[in-house]
Amino acid sequence: MEGEIRMSNVLLIGTHWGDEGKGKIVDVLSENAQGCVRFQGGHNAGHTLVINDVKTILHLIPSGILRNNVKSIIGNGVVISLEALQTEIKDLMKNKISVENKLFISQSCHVILPTHVALDIAREKSLGKSSIGTTGRGIGPTYEDKVARRGIRIIDFFDTNILKKKLSISMEYHNFLLKKYYHADTLSIDDTFDKLLPIFENIKHHVCDVVPLILDLNKNSNIIFEGAQGTMLDIDHGTYPYVTSSNTTLSGFISGTGIGVDKAHYSLGITKAYSTRVGHGPFPSELHDQLGLDIAKWGGEVGATTGRARRCGWLDLKILKQSIELNRINGIALTKLDVLDNLEKIKICIDYDPINYENFKASNIQYIEMDGWMTSTVGITNFNDLPNNAKEYISTIEKISGTKVVMISTGPSRHQIIILEDIFKHQ
Repeated sequence: MEGEIRMSNVLLIGTHWGDEGKGKIVDVLSENAQGCVRFQGGHNAGHTLVINDVKTILHLIPSGILRNNVKSIIGNGVVISLEALQTEIKDLMKNKISVENKLFISQSCHVILPTHVALDIAREKSLGKSSIGTTGRGIGPTYEDKVARRGIRIIDFFDTNILKKKLSISMEYHNFLLKKYYHADTLSIDDTFDKLLPIFENIKHHVCDVVPLILDLNKNSNIIFEGAQGTMLDIDHGTYPYVTSSNTTLSGFISGTGIGVDKAHYSLGITKAYSTRVGHGPFPSELHDQLGLDIAKWGGEVGATTGRARRCGWLDLKILKQSIELNRINGIALTKLDVLDNLEKIKICIDYDPINYENFKASNIQYIEMDGWMTSTVGITNFNDLPNNAKEYISTIEKISGTKVVMISTGPSRHQIIILEDIFKHQ
């Protein structure tokens, strides 16, 4: 109908191993959105945003919280540390960012207990050199309890009798494992109850059934759906067992929000101009030399959550093509293009033989090499102002992946962005 306002929803997916810059892209897009929904993961994820030279790192709360016009919703697929959530809210308030009437938390979210954290740490320690490289935040054990049907959800905190009973069942099992299998210290059930309940009391006014809220927003608002980590850390489709414990892909959006796939009108793949990975696991295009260290330095490649250095390598287009297919990706947001400004030659990984994820080794790795642009792209906001070789690099990514680059980040600030297409126009 002529003159009709058409609203649309955008799904943001990391195409590799996470850390692609989803937080900044959410922040940029949220200027034209009224809702921002996080659908999986926990406080093992970190989204770094730079607004007016002030850095804000969010772990649980959706990046849209920095906008006053956006409702930020934590979906049921997220596992929540009440302590981490409380700290994050306090940090936002210190920076004069309000969460009142803006933050909504699904009552179905599972809660991370202190024993989940203890189990995570004890397990990694026992595995030694064979460890997965988790963040030690208790994420995996919480998802395990969720699947085993002994998890504790936020809704349980509304009835202290139910909460005490469930805490006893879960923590007695956890303490048995800690003491008998891992030979580690056990934790007090009563102390955990006394510690977590007051925190819940402070945040319970944010808790609700978020599905009706999302569906109501969907009637007349643009909504952004953001996940944590990236496609190759998906429990089903990633580099198993070196993965996270949830579905980081399109399927996680559906299960983690309770709404249908038809509500995602546009799928935006967030892709770094090179590849990075935190922790252990296969990384075919990894650079094991000074150049890899230099890229890490130029890109500030340190995990926002863990502080661990990220491994760096050339952009892996084989993985990008897999992510595009798996997540029904319509367009690419290319981040950190400026980090490659100093390079005389740039490679793109296009193929390799299948990898045995247990020994990490890839063979017959194929690259194409391109000329770098050797000039600054920092802060460029118009595509035509990019150096010709940078344009050629972007064009090559588009040709091989078969997908258009619709956004290009040229720095950490929300204003250092090239927008080539209004993705909210799709429905």
